Amino acid sequence: MKTKIFCDIANFNTIKFYNKKSLVDGFTTNPSLMRLAGAKNYEEYCLKILKICKKKPISFEVFADNPKEMLRQAYKINAWSKNVYVKIPIVNSQGSFMGSVIKELSDKGVNLNITAVYTFNQTKYILKKLNKKTKTIISIFAGRMADKGKDPVPVFKKSIKLAKKFKNVEILWASTREAYNFIQAKQLNCHIITMPPKVIDQIDSFGKSFKDMTIDTVKGFLKDSKKSNFYL
Repeated sequence: MKTKIFCDIANFNTIKFYNKKSLVDGFTTNPSLMRLAGAKNYEEYCLKILKICKKKPISFEVFADNPKEMLRQAYKINAWSKNVYVKIPIVNSQGSFMGSVIKELSDKGVNLNITAVYTFNQTKYILKKLNKKTKTIISIFAGRMADKGKDPVPVFKKSIKLAKKFKNVEILWASTREAYNFIQAKQLNCHIITMPPKVIDQIDSFGKSFKDMTIDTVKGFLKDSKKSNFYL
């Protein structure tokens, strides 16, 4: 099974560039990335992106914190384009499970990306709320788990195994930290991995020999020492 690569970015020019790359299968965004990209009007900025990203799947996240307002925003985002996945956090800021929101949207045929997932139990809770005809991505935050000294692999193994019962569900490796995570995701038969542009670029150099890597590293040190005019 192919592990699809999504680019995790909200910058308009970057999306425009990677939208032309066959290596990139889709895009993920979030409110933090939107702010980093300089977006002032959320809807206008998203619609601007959709003018160039017309076919590849792209996720836009709600930023409300209560179920009623989440649903209102989700329906609005869903209406923007057929290639849009509406990103819903598994819980709100008080830790309440957004199961009612997930169930209603899934039953209404809204493509979903359930985000901020960290445990297998959370995956189970999500799957119980899904309509089996509606496309859904479950984003498990591998990198953030690893940052706290926790191994994300067991969570993925169990989540991917359970998701096999749902033809409409894809498990996504989120918060990617390094290019090798792509190899890990492939070995697990993870459906999707989302990564920042810098890491996507590193994948292009896969297969380089250790000898070449050693020489490139030494050349880099030598180049910087010359730029700094170091002497002893």
